[in-house]
Amino acid sequence: MTEQLSRIEAVFSRTAQEQRMALMPFLMAGDPDLSATAEVLLSLQANGADIVELGIPYTDPLADGPVIQAAAFRALAQKTTPAKVIEMLAGLKDQLSMPVILFTYTNPLLNRGPERFFAEAAAAGAAGLVVPDLPLEEAERLSPLAARFGLDLVFLVAPTTPQNRMKRIAESSRGFTYLVSVTGVTGERVKLQDRVATLVSDLKACNSGPVAVGFGISGPEQVLQVKQWGADGAIVGSALVKRIAAASPGNAALEAGEFCRQLREAAG
Repeated sequence: MTEQLSRIEAVFSRTAQEQRMALMPFLMAGDPDLSATAEVLLSLQANGADIVELGIPYTDPLADGPVIQAAAFRALAQKTTPAKVIEMLAGLKDQLSMPVILFTYTNPLLNRGPERFFAEAAAAGAAGLVVPDLPLEEAERLSPLAARFGLDLVFLVAPTTPQNRMKRIAESSRGFTYLVSVTGVTGERVKLQDRVATLVSDLKACNSGPVAVGFGISGPEQVLQVKQWGADGAIVGSALVKRIAAASPGNAALEAGEFCRQLREAAG
């Protein structure tokens, strides 16, 4: 009996059949407010996003560069909490067909309790989680629990990850493996480093399943570059968050949708 694909795996299966790369925008929940976030999510879906990463704002976002940190602080100033983000997502269950991955940190996850967090996220319609500061050993322990609720716990690989550890991460990650394209924090880069192509190949050699590249993708040119390097998905965060922040009041969804459409053309 064939094991049923998760919602995230099903997207990558479909994009592979269509011979294109999955487009995976990131946005910060609550920036400028949660009602705008809901509108942006629907606009991204309408303009070709395959999967969306939804950041839950946190006071100490270690993996995030200045653009996403600023978005998190604006969201926190709006009193955005994990519970409110999940409530907003639950309100879109009937309208969102694309998988949503929640991007959070270890403290909010453990403070709420992993089982409760997973249960509430799944009930709201989330398809997976990325927790960048979760130690590998803890992630391996929590991944089966998340899977019980139908959630893929996605693990990250960095350019500095040793080969033996890379193989272990690739074997344990569910849905896809998140390849961090640069050392350091998130943010736009004018040019991605060519060694990303080697890292994609190394991960594929580990039988990792799909590989999505994030951190540093700022526009259609980098999306096309990542596609040529053989990645299965491109995650675009800071560039989109910057456009949402710069949008005039009421126009965040329109701006996000237009940028997403341009990225989708590059992704195939």
